[in-house]
Amino acid sequence: MYAVIRTGGKQYKVEENKPIFVEKLAAEEGQDVTFDQVLLVGSRSITIGTPTIEGAKVTGTVEKQGREKKVVTFKYKPKKHSHQKKGHRQPYTKVVIKKIEVK
Repeated sequence: MYAVIRTGGKQYKVEENKPIFVEKLAAEEGQDVTFDQVLLVGSRSITIGTPTIEGAKVTGTVEKQGREKKVVTFKYKPKKHSHQKKGHRQPYTKVVIKKIEVK
C-alpha cells in the first residue's frame, strides 16, 4: 500500500516502514506525526481525492532532525573586483512511516 501526501508545499510518495525526508517539522525525535493531507491512496485499486481524501491519514515517527549538505553560491563580475560567496544548509526531518489509514 502506498499514498501521496502533501507537506511543506511539496508532495511525497510514501510507503509503510520506509523513511522520507521532508521540510523541517516542529516535532522532537521519537515523537509521532500525523499527515492529514492525503491526495492519493493506492494498493490494488487507487483512490484519488478532490483535492484530499476525507478521513484518510498517514502516521509516522520522527527519527532525526538534521541539515543537508552545504550549497555554495558564488557570484562575481569580471574586471570589477566584485565577488560574493554564500552558503546555505536546508533543514530537514527524517520520518519513518508507520501506518496508512483510509476510512
